[in-house]
Amino acid sequence: MKQLTHLTDPVYVKPTRETVFDRLFKSMIRDERDLPFVYLTLKITFTLWPLAILMYWPGVNNWLWWTAAIAYQFFNNITFKGPFGLMLHCTSHRAFFEKKYGFLNNYLPWVIGPLFGQTPESYYSHHIGMHHPENNMPDDDSCTMMYQRDSFRGFLHYLWSFVTFGVYDTAKYHIRKKRNKLMVKLIRGEFLFMGACVGLSFINFPATFVVFILPFIISRIIMMVGNWAQHAFIDAEDPDNCYKNSITCINTKYNHKCWNDGYHISHHVKPSMHWTEHPVYFRKTLDEYISNDAIVFDGIHFLHVWLWLMTKRYDLLAKHFVNIGDRFQSDAEIISFLKQRTLRINTVQQATAAAAA
Repeated sequence: MKQLTHLTDPVYVKPTRETVFDRLFKSMIRDERDLPFVYLTLKITFTLWPLAILMYWPGVNNWLWWTAAIAYQFFNNITFKGPFGLMLHCTSHRAFFEKKYGFLNNYLPWVIGPLFGQTPESYYSHHIGMHHPENNMPDDDSCTMMYQRDSFRGFLHYLWSFVTFGVYDTAKYHIRKKRNKLMVKLIRGEFLFMGACVGLSFINFPATFVVFILPFIISRIIMMVGNWAQHAFIDAEDPDNCYKNSITCINTKYNHKCWNDGYHISHHVKPSMHWTEHPVYFRKTLDEYISNDAIVFDGIHFLHVWLWLMTKRYDLLAKHFVNIGDRFQSDAEIISFLKQRTLRINTVQQATAAAAA
């Protein structure tokens, strides 16, 4: 186990110098703290789109095509996927551009998102329209509580359900809740993306597979891996409590690369909080974490959590567990606690009754 010491995760520091471009871009965005998003967007645009166009260009030499394909996958999945996905997450919760430039808010979901397999506006419809309102409870299509959450077989069932019925179930949810605009956004984005993939496959299937289809497959898997880890440890007696159905990961490089995404508890407590505020808020509200038996890990992120759950390496999870409030005397106690939190919650009635109690 670990003790809570200092935090190394990023917070906002006002720059002492600004370039002409800094001032220009800050005049266009709603929050100057999101300036890094502008530069990340430009890097992605001028890296991935030229490589994508090159793969579709008629008569490109075979060696050049394969060089572009390998570079595209490297930049897409290794360099940019995490930062882009969480930039999309942040700008879904807090509009990126000022109202005057509001049309530019469509650039990430419609122009850049498809390169990462993010069908236009479906992320917003699912995450903002369903996941946060339902908070991993049974009406949430990505709810984890009915699975044994250290079971790889359980995860595969969870993944299969999302891939095959996720869009249908989310659309049904929006219809049931009378959120027709979100349902239209979801269906429109899915069908336009799928239709574009089919059409482009007739033009150049290898390029379409590399540019759109493979990133789509990888994104759907990664999103479910992340959500599984974020909501793997649930108190069956209080499943609607954000402190008891989510986790927080501190002091990890992932938070620097992916905009403090490790602070998942405070994100559910205050979904519109700016990404730079989470470390300070964590310190200010530490007593809430302690009184609610919240789970905090130090030095690891959600992929570690998922992998160690799938391999049942509770010893490694306990090693990185932060013993806030000195609640535990040994790693054995922590392991027992974590195992209890991953037990399947058998019925919807059980979860609903516990939440209503």
